[in-house]
Amino acid sequence: MDTGRSSKSSYAGLAGKTVFITGGGGGIGAAFTRAFAGQGARVAFVDIAEEASRILAAQIQKETRKAPLFIPCDLHDIGALQEAIEVVRGELGDIGVLINNAGNDDRHKMDQVTSEYWDERIAVNLRHMFFAAQAVAPQMKRLGGGAIINLGSIIWRLKHTGLPVYNVSKAAVTGLTRVLARELGPFGIRVNTISPGAVWTERQMKLWYTPEFEKEVMAGQCLKKRVLPGDVANMALFLASDGAEKCTGQDFIVDAGWS
Repeated sequence: MDTGRSSKSSYAGLAGKTVFITGGGGGIGAAFTRAFAGQGARVAFVDIAEEASRILAAQIQKETRKAPLFIPCDLHDIGALQEAIEVVRGELGDIGVLINNAGNDDRHKMDQVTSEYWDERIAVNLRHMFFAAQAVAPQMKRLGGGAIINLGSIIWRLKHTGLPVYNVSKAAVTGLTRVLARELGPFGIRVNTISPGAVWTERQMKLWYTPEFEKEVMAGQCLKKRVLPGDVANMALFLASDGAEKCTGQDFIVDAGWS
């Protein structure tokens, strides 16, 4: 699937930087992986989808002559995440850019949510972001700075029903970003959120994006164009670059003006 236009901008400062991406094997995550590899960064990513991730890594190797480092990882297991981050540090050097992308927006009804489901959704959509940031912070301090980008969503701003725990977790990402920006700012570490709108990934189109939904989205958006994964990746490139050196603690919305 076409993930959107490649970045029209070149960020020389990203070349050679070690970038770690969670959920980097598909959807928006794959667009991040491609975009940073295209800038000459040393890219590593984790994902639970091994086959798709290995295919992506092979494609990027053909395109850039250098494959990203893929490590299979279930982010429910914080120990495995911490181990993966340490492997990346050993093989590629201290991580200068962290993209906390992984999440799952499966639909669910309020009256069907159990305490076990709540815990599992918070684990996959929020908890790992904190622990990934905790693990990379010492590396970024050694580098004299870094950039952490957390993936939020506009969905909680729209007050959409049908996935309440996901909404809660994405609202919480904004709070996490703000507190981490304050905690890590003295060390030159910038922390921001990217909140996409309706992004036309292969998964979304297969499961939920009907013609009726597209009409709703286009009626709400100021720009009558589909938001593609590459559009979100372009924002991440900027926020990771020196061009965003004074941007931290903020929520950058990529939704074509819907919210």
